[in-house]
Amino acid sequence: MKEQYKHLLNFCANFIMLLFQCMLFSYIWYKYYSVGPYLFYRRGHWAAIGFYMLIVFFFTKTFNGYKIGYLRIMDICLSHILAIILAGCAGYLEICLIIRDYVDPMPLVIVSLIDIFFAVIWVYLVRYTYTRIYPPRDVIFIYGDYPPESLISKFGSRQDKYHICDTVSYKEGMEKIEGMIDKYQAVMLCDLPAYDRNLILKYCYRNNVRAYVTPKISDIIMDGADNIFLFDTPLLLCRNRGLSIEQRFIKRCMDILISLIGIILASPFMLIIAIAIKLYDHGPVFYKQERLTRDGKVFEIYKFRSMSTDSETKGARLAMKNDSRVTPVGKIIRNIHFDELPQLFNILKGEMSVVGPRPERQVIMNQYKKELPEFDFRLKVKAGLTGYAQVFGKYNTTPYDKLKFDMQYIENYSFWLDIKIMILTFKILFQKENTEGVDTTQTTALKSNGDNKKE
Repeated sequence: MKEQYKHLLNFCANFIMLLFQCMLFSYIWYKYYSVGPYLFYRRGHWAAIGFYMLIVFFFTKTFNGYKIGYLRIMDICLSHILAIILAGCAGYLEICLIIRDYVDPMPLVIVSLIDIFFAVIWVYLVRYTYTRIYPPRDVIFIYGDYPPESLISKFGSRQDKYHICDTVSYKEGMEKIEGMIDKYQAVMLCDLPAYDRNLILKYCYRNNVRAYVTPKISDIIMDGADNIFLFDTPLLLCRNRGLSIEQRFIKRCMDILISLIGIILASPFMLIIAIAIKLYDHGPVFYKQERLTRDGKVFEIYKFRSMSTDSETKGARLAMKNDSRVTPVGKIIRNIHFDELPQLFNILKGEMSVVGPRPERQVIMNQYKKELPEFDFRLKVKAGLTGYAQVFGKYNTTPYDKLKFDMQYIENYSFWLDIKIMILTFKILFQKENTEGVDTTQTTALKSNGDNKKE
C-alpha cells in the first residue's frame, strides 16, 4: 500500500523546498528591493515574487532536480545548485528591469547561498527517508540471445534502487518465466523478440508487476506516431520524414541567433585556447575533419586541436580512456567541451544545428552500419553540437544506444525540447564521466555482440 504514496512524498518534499526559496526571496524583496523611491502595489509584489519562483521552478524542473527518488543523489544536488545559480542571475536581471537601475546584488547572492545549503541538506534528508521507506526493488532480468552484461553492470551501479536477484533467457519458456516473475517486484526485459516480449509484458500488466523495457528502433518510431481516427479502428500514423519544413525553418532561425551570440560571447575563450595550443607545440590550432550531416551530406567540421599532430598515423579511432595522444591543453578543453566551440561557425554556415545527432566520420559510420544497418536513420536531421545522446549518454555510449537516443530526439522533436537539451548541456560540463573515452581495446564505440544488438 505504501507504494502509492511514493509520488506524494516526492511532491511534498519538493513543495517544501520551493516554499522555502519563495520565503527567502520574499524577505529580501520586501527588505531591500521594494523600498525607497520605488512604489509597488500589492499585486506588483506578488508578480515579482511569483515570476522569480517560476524561474526557479523552470530551471530545477529542466535539470530534473525534482526527481529526488530517481536520480543519483549527487546529480540531484548538482541540479539544484545549477538551478539556484541560474535563477539567481535571472532574478537579479528581473529586479534591475523592474527598478530600472542597477542594484546591490549581495542580498540575492546571500539568499542563493542559503538556498544551496538548504537544498543539499534537504535532499540528503529526503533521500535518506525515501530509501528507508522504499528499499531497492528485487529485479529479474529476462534477456534475448545474449546475456545483458553491460546493462546488468549499469543496474548494479544503482544499488540504492535495484537489487538484481536473477537472470533468465526467454528461451526457458513462459511457464518457467511466469513462476520466476512472481517472486520479484520488477522485471527487466532486454532485447527480446517481439512475440515473447508481448507475452511477458501482458503477464506483468495483468499481475501489476513493474516492467522495464529496452526499446527497439521500431518502438521509438511508433513513439513519435500520431493517433488518427478515420473509422472505428485505432490507427497510428508514422510519418517517417524527420522534421517538417516549418520545424526546419524555426530551427534554422534559432541556430543563426544562438551561433552569433555564442561566437561573440565565446570569442575571448577561443582566443585564449588558440594561444595556449600554439604555445604548447607550435602546431595548428584547428582540427578539420570530414563528417556526415543530414541525408549523408559531407562537410568539414571545425574543432580546437586537442591531440598531438601525429594522433592518427595508425588510422581513425575514437579517444581512449587516459589517451596519451591528448595534449595537456587538450585534456582541459576536452573536459569542459571547449574544443567544440569552433563548431559555432559550422552552425552559422548551416552545416550543423545547435541540437541534433553528433556527426560521425564516414569510415566509422561504415563500421557501425556493418553491425547496425539502421545507424543512418539518424541522418534524417542535421548533425548537432549537442543532442540527446550527449545529454543522457556518454562519449563511449554504444552505437545502438546512441541511435536510440537520437531517434527519440527526432521522433519527439519540438522547439522546447531543443531548449531543454541546450540547458541540460550546461549541466554535463560539470559531469566528467560524460567525456570518458572508449577502452584501449576499441577503436570505435562498438563492443560485444550483446551491446550492438541488431533487430
